[in-house]
Amino acid sequence: MTGWNFADVWETNAAAVPERDVLVHGDTHISWGELNRRANGVAASLLAIDGMAQQDKVAQYMYNCAEFMESQFAIFKAGMVPVNTNYRYTESELFYLWDNADAVAVVFHGMFTEHIEHIHERLPDIKVFLWVDDGSGPCPSWATPYEAAALEGTEDNVSGPWGRSGDDLYMLYTGGTTGKPKGVMWPQDELMKIYRAGNPELPEEVDLDHVAAKATGPARVGTPCCPLMHGTGAFTSHSVMHSAGTIVTLTNHHFEADELIDTVEREGVNTLAIVGDAFAKPIVRALDARRGTADISSLVTITSSGVIWSQETKEGLLRHNPNMTLIDAFSSSEALGMGQSVSTGTGTVKTAKFELGERAIVVDDDNNRVTPGSGQIGRVAVRGILPIGYFKDPEKTAGTFITIEGERFSTPGDYATVEADGSLTLLGRGSVCINTGGEKVFPEEVEERLKTHPSIHDAVVVGVPDERFGQAVTGVVELERDAALDVGAVIAHVRAELAGYKTPKRLVAIDTIGRAANGKVDYKRLSTYAASNT
Repeated sequence: MTGWNFADVWETNAAAVPERDVLVHGDTHISWGELNRRANGVAASLLAIDGMAQQDKVAQYMYNCAEFMESQFAIFKAGMVPVNTNYRYTESELFYLWDNADAVAVVFHGMFTEHIEHIHERLPDIKVFLWVDDGSGPCPSWATPYEAAALEGTEDNVSGPWGRSGDDLYMLYTGGTTGKPKGVMWPQDELMKIYRAGNPELPEEVDLDHVAAKATGPARVGTPCCPLMHGTGAFTSHSVMHSAGTIVTLTNHHFEADELIDTVEREGVNTLAIVGDAFAKPIVRALDARRGTADISSLVTITSSGVIWSQETKEGLLRHNPNMTLIDAFSSSEALGMGQSVSTGTGTVKTAKFELGERAIVVDDDNNRVTPGSGQIGRVAVRGILPIGYFKDPEKTAGTFITIEGERFSTPGDYATVEADGSLTLLGRGSVCINTGGEKVFPEEVEERLKTHPSIHDAVVVGVPDERFGQAVTGVVELERDAALDVGAVIAHVRAELAGYKTPKRLVAIDTIGRAANGKVDYKRLSTYAASNT
């Protein structure tokens, strides 16, 4: 075998600790041994489909549940590629994603049947839809019950006739500068380098005997509070499973802090993965309300990635458990390890202040390193552990993965300044990207939809500070002459084509957008205007 492969590592863990819980979702507890058997059944069902090939793409369209990581294990076993699917997508967005990904199979929650019903005939290359029963209704005639496949699993590990390798992909779809999703292709061996960075005892060369020996140690219990279909949830879950630990997921489809606290107490959770203040602030409020009764002493680490995590919120969490370590990770789907800040009970790091990762630099528009303390804004670039590029998009790949000082770097578009002490002040993804509750929203896509409403002449979309979401998507609109702004109608117009998190939560009218002759707009000015008029 060449390189580390996730399925090989997880099969090794299953053999070493078959009775240990690996997946906990409410009352559902699945052991490592049971997981392996069930994943064998699903993998075998995929391989039995006529025409399935090495590294075929299998979409996962589910809320957090035990079947999510179980089916992903099966996909890896079969030598195929999981494709994350945002469950907030509209039908047109789903069609684009699965068509772009060349998906040949879909594993989906029953509640999404109606969405698929309207598009599945337009996706003839999808050979099977595996229906996960969530109690929402019967299996549609065009789908196959997932549970039947899982129950056919045996102890014999399943793999495709092509075998497995470290070159097998994990593909993570993420937003692009035009708003269209793009698939980031990560070789599994490359991602294992990230895991090894936090576990230096794991050898560079594949050693499954070492994995088996380590598996019998104390179990790490981790809860990804965010969706498993997001990079933060996925990478966190992979890490827990690599260490033969236990993943505990929340049962509600929307984050509820009280459920999380109850889960931490009940399951003895050690690590949490959250997405900034959209999760942390409700947790602090719930802990404050339950002061003296909530026990989160089992927590060792809380890690946030995706949006800025405020100093005040970190301090609020540490009041309830000063022994925790809070890690604010600065990464993206195509560039892991750009930087981080670490807070403990002895001190918290100022909001947006990061220590630059050892593989990261900040460069100007000419790809020269920014001088610390100069105040110059630059792009953060990271080297050393990188994906191949974007699936079926050589142009965007060439624009993001560039050569600097003779080395290949990823430059996903995060801007920052470097302080005199070498620390990083993060300014955000590009100059206009909006982070709302951990979701990336690129304004151009929303603006184009706004401008199709008959009452709107021009539009710009900005992020306005919001306590719950971090930033609220806000439309600044220039109306057609004599038109009136019907906020509800315009929002409904956008929502008909775009996911709810992309839809503006607020609209503000302005006399003129004030575009320059080249068509560009002053986002900073319009952001200030929106914030002062909402």
